[in-house]
Amino acid sequence: MGVELKLNGTDFIIESKPVTRLSDVLREECGDKTVKVGCNAGDCGSCSVLIDGEVACSCLTSVAQVQNCEVTTLSGLNTSPTIEKLQKSFLRFGAAQCGICTPGMLVSAAALLDKNPEPSRQEVMDGLGGVLCRCTGYSKIVDAILSLNSDDSTQIKPPSGQGVGAAIQHLDGIPKVVGSLSYGADTVPENAVYVRVVRSPHHYARFTIKNKDQFLSKNPDIVAVLDASDVPGINCFGVIPQFEDQPVFAEDIARYRGEAVMALIGAQDAINAIADADIPIEWEPLDFALEPSGAKDTNFPHIHRGRDNNLLVRGYVEKGNVAQGLDVATHTVSVETSTPYVEHAYIELEAGYCVRRGNRLELYGCTQAAMLDRYSLAKIMGLDENAIRIMPSACGGGFGAKLDLSFQPYLAIAAWLLDRPAFISYSRSESMAATTKRHPSEIKLTVGCSDDGIITGFDFVGTFNTGAYSSWGPTVANRVPVHGSGPYYMANYKAVGDAVHTNGPPSGAFRGFGVPQSAIAQETAFDQLADKASIDRLEFRLRNALQNGLPTATGQVFEKGVGITECLETLKPHWERANKDAEAFNKNSNGSKQRKGVGIASCWYGCGNTSLPNPSTIRLGIKPDGTVVLHQGAMDIGQGANTVITQIAADAFGVPVHDIELIDGDTDLTPDCGKTSASRQTYVTGKAAQLSGMALRRTIFRNANVSESANFKILDGKIVLTDDSTEVSVDLSNLEINEFGYVLMAEETYDPPTTPLDENGQGTPYAVFGYGAQLVELTVDTGLGKVKLDKITTAHDVGRAINPLLVEGQIEGGVAQGIGLALMEEYIPGRTENLHDYLIPTFGDMPEFEHHIVEVEDGEGPYGAKGLGEHVLIPTAPAILNAIRHATGAIVSHLPATPDKVLAAIDVANGVGG
Repeated sequence: MGVELKLNGTDFIIESKPVTRLSDVLREECGDKTVKVGCNAGDCGSCSVLIDGEVACSCLTSVAQVQNCEVTTLSGLNTSPTIEKLQKSFLRFGAAQCGICTPGMLVSAAALLDKNPEPSRQEVMDGLGGVLCRCTGYSKIVDAILSLNSDDSTQIKPPSGQGVGAAIQHLDGIPKVVGSLSYGADTVPENAVYVRVVRSPHHYARFTIKNKDQFLSKNPDIVAVLDASDVPGINCFGVIPQFEDQPVFAEDIARYRGEAVMALIGAQDAINAIADADIPIEWEPLDFALEPSGAKDTNFPHIHRGRDNNLLVRGYVEKGNVAQGLDVATHTVSVETSTPYVEHAYIELEAGYCVRRGNRLELYGCTQAAMLDRYSLAKIMGLDENAIRIMPSACGGGFGAKLDLSFQPYLAIAAWLLDRPAFISYSRSESMAATTKRHPSEIKLTVGCSDDGIITGFDFVGTFNTGAYSSWGPTVANRVPVHGSGPYYMANYKAVGDAVHTNGPPSGAFRGFGVPQSAIAQETAFDQLADKASIDRLEFRLRNALQNGLPTATGQVFEKGVGITECLETLKPHWERANKDAEAFNKNSNGSKQRKGVGIASCWYGCGNTSLPNPSTIRLGIKPDGTVVLHQGAMDIGQGANTVITQIAADAFGVPVHDIELIDGDTDLTPDCGKTSASRQTYVTGKAAQLSGMALRRTIFRNANVSESANFKILDGKIVLTDDSTEVSVDLSNLEINEFGYVLMAEETYDPPTTPLDENGQGTPYAVFGYGAQLVELTVDTGLGKVKLDKITTAHDVGRAINPLLVEGQIEGGVAQGIGLALMEEYIPGRTENLHDYLIPTFGDMPEFEHHIVEVEDGEGPYGAKGLGEHVLIPTAPAILNAIRHATGAIVSHLPATPDKVLAAIDVANGVGG
C-alpha cells in the first residue's frame, strides 16, 4: 500500500519505497521541479518544502515520514498573495541571481512571514539560515523580505535610448522566482540511460581494468561499461589548446583522487546498486605529492612527461632594476603568504543529457562556455564541430569551474555508442572531488619604499599548485605577474608566477585567476610598509596609485580610465570615521577581549584574455512583423549578461530594452560570444552588441535614405522614420528575408586590442582594467580568536554602470566569496567533499554593506563600461587580514584565518610563542 499525502492541495498516493527521499519523489514521481537538489545531505536547503506548515529539507525526509501530511512546494505557494509579493520583491532587489537557491529561499521566507509578518533583520537571517546561496551575498535577499510591503514595486521599463544606466530587473528573472527555470538536472529524456562515472579512490595509482564482459554478464541491468578504449576520437581535452592534457578516461594511471577511469551505463537503480568493490578495476597505489614542494623534488617522478620538476609554465614580468630599487629603500617589508584549495561550491550540481540525432549530437546541461564545449567534444568524438549542438540549461552558479568539461564527454560517448538518450547528475561529493578548484598559492614578496612612502622596489615570487592537469594553470601563471603590483605605479618591479603539477585535483578558473591570492600578499605587505614608514595606510596607497599617463608593470600606458584614485578618495571619509570609532571603542574597552579593527585593500583586474585574441560576435535582426531579435551566446550564470547585453544593444540600436526578443546560448542559434570568464562579457560582448546595434541602425537609415540624426519607431510591421519634417515609412513585409529569417540584420565582432608580452613581460595584455577598493570594519574576540565582520564599504570603478542593480549584486556576491576565502574555506582532497565539512558563508556571516559605484569612463568599453565580476572578490580577504592586524597586531599569513590561527598570531604579536 502506498503512502498517502496531500501535495499542494491535491491528494497523492506514492508507490515508491518508504525510504525514498521525499525530494526524489516530488521531482521524479510528482514532476515538481521547483524542488531543487544541491547536496542530498540537508546542508544547502535548496530542496526546502513545507510539511504541515513547517520548513523541512525534503532530501532528509523519507516519503514514509509524510504519511497523511500536507506537503507544500514553491509551485503550491504560487497562488498565495504573500509569495507573489515576495517574488516581485526578489526581482526588484536582485535577490535572485542564478536562481537555483531561490525556491528554497522563497519557501522559507513564506513560512517565516506566515508566523511573523513583520520580522526584524536578525529574524529574517535566522529564519532563512538553513538555505545557502553562493551568488548574492544574502543581503539583497534580506532586503527583499524586509521591504515586502513597500509601495515602490513598479518595474523599471525605460524608453528608447535610456536603457544604459537603468536599474532594470533581470530580464530572465520571472522563471527564477516562480521556479520554472530548467537547470541541468531538471529534464530527463524518455528512454534515457543513466551514467555513473567510476573514479579513482587514490591520489596517484596504476590500475588495470579486468574482464568487462564477465562483469556485464553478472549484471544484466548494466547496459554498457565504458573506458578509454571507447572514446571515438581523441581521449584528451583542456581549455587551452597547447596545454590539452586531461583524458576523458584515465589510461593505466590515475593522477588524482576523483579522476574518471570508467563509466557504468544503465537504469538509475542498477548502476547505483553496484558496490565499488564489485567494479572490475585492480588498483596499485603510488607515492603521491599534494604540495608543489614535494612535486618539485628531483626524486619525485614527472606527473607528465617532458615537464621537468613538474613545472607546467612560468609567467614573468620585469621592469626597471629591482635590486637597486630595494637597495635605496628606506623601509622594506618581506611577507610570505599561502592559500589553500578553495571549492566553487555552486549550489547546482553538474547535470545534463545528450541525444544522438543521426550523425549529430545534441547536449543539454550547465556550462559557462558552450562554444568551448562544442570544440572539445568534437575532438573527443571525432566529429566536425557542426555535428555538435550545445543547448545550455540554466546555470546554477559557475564562478569558473563550469568552464572546463566535466560531465559532457561521458554523456556524448554513451549517447553516440548506444544511440539512446543519456542522462547524468553528479552527487555533491562527486562534484567536489572531480572538478577544478582555486589554485593553492605560496607567495614570497619583498617591497621597499622611500621615507615619503614612494615604492622603490617590488620583488614577487608566486608558486601555484595547478594539480594533476593543466586546466587554467597557464592563465593563472601569466596573469598573476601582470597584476602582482596591484593598481599602483612602480618603477622597479619583478614578478614570477610558477604553475606546478601535483596529485591534487586540477586547479582551474575561480573568480580572479590567481589575482586574489597575489593581492593578499601585496596588500598586506603595503599595510605593514605604511606602518613602518609612519604613513596612514590609505594615504600610502594614494601616494602610489596608478594614474593616467603612468606605465603599468608591463609598460602599458592608459590615457584615460584609470580610476583607482577616485575609489580610494571615495572611501577616505569612511576611513577616517571608522578609524576614530575603532580607536574610541578600544580605548574604552575596560579590559574587554573585544577589539575593533579597520582594514583597507585595493584591486585592479584586466578584462578578458591575457595578450590573446578574445572576440565576441553579436547578431541583431528584424523579422517581417517588426520583432527585434538579439542573438547572444554569452552564458548568463546569474551575473546578468542577458540583461546587460540587451540594455547595450537596445540603446545602440534605438529601441526600448523590453521590446527586444532574446535568444541566448544555443550554439545552433547564436554566434560565438566566447566564454563567460575573466569579467569579459559586459566589456567584450557588450561592445559587440553596441557595434551591432549601431550597424543595424545605420542599415535602416541607408535603406530609408535619411540622415543619421533621424528618429524611428517600429509599428505594425513598418519602420516609421522622422527626419526633421520628413516622414518615411518602410514596409518590412516587402523586404527579402535572409537565411536567419530577418529582413534587416547586423552581425558585428569585437576583439580587444592587445599585444603579446615580450621576454620581460612588457606589452599590452588587456585593453581595459577595472579598479576598486574596500574598507572592512570588524571585531576580534582575542580570547576565542573569532572574527565578526561589522561593515564593509566598497568603491568600485565600473566605467559606466550599465545596470546599477546588477552591479551591487555582483559586489555583494563577490565579497561573500572573499569572506569565505579569508575566514573559513579550505578544500582538503578526500576530507571535505560535502557542504558540512567544507564551510561557505551563510546569512550570519554577512556584515552591513555600503556601496559606492564609481564611474571613470573607459576609452574602449561600451558606453565607457568596464568589467566587474572578478574584481569585487580581490580586495576583500586582504582588507579583512589588515583589519585583524589593526585590531590585534596579529599577522595571519596562511589562510583561512580560522580562530586557532588568529589566536596563534595574537600570541606571536604579544611575544608569546613563535
